[in-house]
Amino acid sequence: QVQLAESGGGLVQPGGSLNLSCVASGSSFSIDTMGWYRQVPGKQQDMIAVAYKSGVTNYGDSVKGRFTISRDNHKNTVFLQMRSLKPEDTALYYCKVDGRGPWGARQIYWGQGTQVTVSS
Repeated sequence: QVQLAESGGGLVQPGGSLNLSCVASGSSFSIDTMGWYRQVPGKQQDMIAVAYKSGVTNYGDSVKGRFTISRDNHKNTVFLQMRSLKPEDTALYYCKVDGRGPWGARQIYWGQGTQVTVSS
C-alpha cells in the first residue's frame, strides 16, 4: 500500500506563486510516473504536469511556461512550482503516482487533494 501526502495549497493573489509537494510512502513499490492533476467541481479533471522516471516531463497546454514539475526520486517526492497564477487556476490539485507493486502489477495511487485558490 502507498500513501500520498500533499501539501502547499492555499490562497494566493493573481500573478502570485505557490509550490505544491507530494510525498509517496510505502514499501515494495517502484514508482514510474508522478504527476499533478486538477479538478473544478462540475468540470472534467485536467492533467497539469507529469514527470516520468526517464526525466521527461509533459504539461497541459493551460500551464505551459508557468508551472514546473520536478521530482526527487530518492525521497519519492514530486513538486509543482506554480507561477503567474490566474483565477482560472483555482481548483483542487491532486497528486498521482503510477508504478509497480512487488509482483510487477501496475498500481496507481491518488492523493487526497490540496486546494489552490487564486483570488484578489
